Amino acid sequence: MTEERQDGGHELVVLIDPKDREIGQMEKLAAHREGRLHRAFSVFIFNAKGELLLQQRAASKYHSASLWTNTCCGHPRPGETLVAAGERRLKEEMGLSIPLRTTFHFTYRAELEHGLVEHEMDHVLIGTSDLDPRPDPTEASDWRWVDRATLEREMAEHPGLFTAWFPLCVEDAWESLRGLEVQR
Repeated sequence: MTEERQDGGHELVVLIDPKDREIGQMEKLAAHREGRLHRAFSVFIFNAKGELLLQQRAASKYHSASLWTNTCCGHPRPGETLVAAGERRLKEEMGLSIPLRTTFHFTYRAELEHGLVEHEMDHVLIGTSDLDPRPDPTEASDWRWVDRATLEREMAEHPGLFTAWFPLCVEDAWESLRGLEVQR
């Protein structure tokens, strides 16, 4: 599914300053070509066993194709709250309607393939569910539930199989899980 505005144009991202104050808008691909700091989010869904739902990004994605990552991610549209954006993309990408809550954020810059740059303030949203996803194949080619010890081992042995942002936030996302009830 291509992220598009309702007027048919390409998706806009919210440009921000280092304190997360909005300073403008830019077409998403242009922001990634120019490495402009913009607002993003990463969704982490955990089940009752404490396992994390991972997705493997579709091979057709314009960056980080076929890499494993958190449940879903994206960019809030101008005027859209982070939680609303996360819940929208979780439904679009993984076919799940789960309430999310904000936890923490971090800023990172990563050089990607095709001359693209991820320069984002990434807000981490978490939720809980025992439901299996029904992913849109243009977004995710595979998915799986994984426990913490297995994931830590896989990331240490095969770091190139994961997106650039995922290792920067997964441990803190797991720590943020405490006190949440699982949605069934």
